[in-house]
This record gives sequence, structure tokens and C-alpha cells, in this order.
Amino acid sequence: MTTEDTRQKDIATASQWKLIYWKFRQHKMAIVAIAVLLIFYLVALFAGFFAVNDINTRFANMQNAPPMGLHLFSDKGFEGLFYYGTTRQLNQKTYRYEYTADKTNIIHIKFFGKGFEYKLFGFIPASRHFLAFEHNQAPLLLLGTDGLGRCLFSRIIFGSQISLSIGLVGVFISFVIGVLVGSISGYFGGAIDEVIQRIIDFIVSIPTMPLWMVLSAAIPRDWPVTKTYFMITIILSLVGWCSLARTVRGKLLALREEDFVAAARASGAGHLRIITRHLLPSFSSHLIVSITLSVPRMILSETSLSFLGIGMQPPAVSWGVLLQDAQNLLAIASYPWQLTPALFIIVVVLMYNFFGDGLRDAVDPYGVKH
Repeated sequence: MTTEDTRQKDIATASQWKLIYWKFRQHKMAIVAIAVLLIFYLVALFAGFFAVNDINTRFANMQNAPPMGLHLFSDKGFEGLFYYGTTRQLNQKTYRYEYTADKTNIIHIKFFGKGFEYKLFGFIPASRHFLAFEHNQAPLLLLGTDGLGRCLFSRIIFGSQISLSIGLVGVFISFVIGVLVGSISGYFGGAIDEVIQRIIDFIVSIPTMPLWMVLSAAIPRDWPVTKTYFMITIILSLVGWCSLARTVRGKLLALREEDFVAAARASGAGHLRIITRHLLPSFSSHLIVSITLSVPRMILSETSLSFLGIGMQPPAVSWGVLLQDAQNLLAIASYPWQLTPALFIIVVVLMYNFFGDGLRDAVDPYGVKH
């Protein structure tokens, strides 16, 4: 038997999920996207470990300080990983403070050293960090500081916890609602289908951003961060389920008269079992793709609301909240590093799109070549 015959035999006998896996691993950008997203979520999960400064610490005389560079060699030769301390001086022409590296002040960086205290997973006290410096030395500010002298790098890392998780939680809620409503509409049809579709038409006809703005504005500003987080997630999920519900409805309308469904009814299976055990699994790969492509939309929605000041509010830290400092064009021109959170958002959204493209190609696995 030739290699080609063996390949064709493997394809003919492989399960659907194995075929999808073979096709997906051919999509190089999707593989890269998975790796990058795993790094982002790993850093978000262990944010305290990867942060170099406490997010609420204000460093005196370091307001709007530019990013610091890391070095291995000084004028004396190899020093290991270090950074220079900085000096601040007022420019008499522009009346702006300028920061310059003080090459006489070399500050070495320690890996897995002790720094500020934090709580791992929210309840385990810890003080070890991936990068650490002596507490009595000038702070390490990899991406500069904001207008209050707080470390932007550390705030971006902690902000990823809200911005990345709100996409997953919001999509999960939208997925449950969309699948439930779509299944009822497509399986039962008739008057039930008509009522549900008209409700969806009404929701879709409402402009999304004004709706979110109205609902978000109703959230009391004195609510704690956790409560506001869950309320924003629910608001983002209120209109995110409609497209998925229509997709599920269309699939069920096409499948509900198939022979395997008739056989399930004849064997005494109830409506719930037919939907959950026979109909939904038959196009589960399409549902997975829909979920993947919905996550970046949720992330962008939270960022937009927080950027406009009607989403997460300080002292909460998310990428959208951090971008509030970049609303002023003069500030951007003077301190362009305050736009850094936008770069993280762009990378995450692109990676999710690459991942979704790979899955979308892989759900048609019968053209696979492995």
C-alpha cells in the first residue's frame, strides 16, 4: 500500500474532530495565535508575579516619565541585566520636565526576586516577581508612567485581568442565551419561532452603542469594582446573543426533519434530549468558531465603554480605563507611550481573529492534507 493510499484510508476512518485537528494545525498563523493568547492569559493569571510595581504606588517626581531601557553592557563592560536611574529637569523653553538617564546610577535587575506584596489568585500572599529591583532604588518603569506617576507596565498587566476575562465571561453568557433561544425557536417553529424572531428584530434594530451607553450610565458610580464588572459583562451580553440565536435557529430548522431526529423521536427521546444530544452536537464545530470570533468583539466593547467613561471606572484598572488618559491629543503628542494599552488590544484582537480563521477553515475538514 502506497503512502497516498494510507493517507486516504486515514482520512476515511478518522473522526470529525481528528480531521478538524489535522486541518487546523496546517494554519500556521492560528498556531502562533494560540501561543500568543496563552502567554497573554498566563500573564493575566499571574499578574502580580509579572508586574514590577504596585499599580497604586505613585512615584514622586516621575509623572509622565518615558519608558526605561534595559541594558546588558555599560561603559565598563558587561554588567548583566540593568537599567539606569533617571534625573528630571525642567526645560525652560518648553516648560516641560525632561528625563535623562543617569549613567552613574546603575541598578541591577534580579530574576525571581522579592518586591511589593500581592495576593496570588486573590488570596495567597506572595512577594516574588519575575523582575525585581532593590526597594530603595529608582523604580523600574518599562513603559513609563501616567500623569500620576504610576507604573504603566504594571497597570497594563493588571488591566489585562479585566479586559481579557470580560470577553470570555461575556461570550459565555451570550452563548448560553443564544443557543437556548435559538434552539427553542428553530426546533419548535410556528408561533414560538415568530415571536422570538420579532423580539430579535427589535433588539437588533436598536443602535448598539447608545443602548450600551444608556444601560451603563444607569450603573451607580459608588458600586464596588467587582459588582460593576459583572454588571458591565451582563450589559455587553444583552445584545451579543442575537446573531448566534439566528445561526442556531437556521441549523435546527434544516436538521429537525432529518432521519436521525425522527429515529430519536420514535425511540421516545424528549425534546431536550433531542436538542442537546443529537441536534446541537451535529454542528458544534460551527458554535466553537462563533464563540472564538465573538470574544474580540466583547473585548473591544468593554474597551470602548471604559474609554468613553461609562464602563469600568477608576480605581478599577482595565485597558479601556488606561486609555482614558489618551483622550487628549496634546497629551498623546507629548506622551505617546500612554497609547501603549491600545497596542495590547490590537494584538489580542488580531490573535483571536487569526485563531478564528484557522478554526473556520478547519471545520470543513474533508479537504485535509496531512
